[in-house]
Amino acid sequence: MIELTKENFEAEVKQAAGLVFVDFWSPKCGQCMELLPDVEALAEKNAGKAKFCKLDAAANRRLAIAEKVMGLPVFNFYKDGERVFSFDKDSIDMAAVQAKLDELAG
Repeated sequence: MIELTKENFEAEVKQAAGLVFVDFWSPKCGQCMELLPDVEALAEKNAGKAKFCKLDAAANRRLAIAEKVMGLPVFNFYKDGERVFSFDKDSIDMAAVQAKLDELAG
């Protein structure tokens, strides 16, 4: 997974062609840490379908706010630089995330 910062977010996500998955997380977020193995497994299983990235929202607060991330965790899908779908902390279900990934990559 590509570690995003304010320095590379534009190039890795906004200027990227194709599908990009971004995990907005923080080391202080319990749910984020619980989901981490699932997110890494998702990235491994779907290598080639999308670019997988993660952004430490605590270390990049302004960027997270600019992307309308108000709570954690959040999974955003971007296609050709535009956000096309978002899972927030209340809607994250890894089966649903996989289904949305398959739909968007297809």
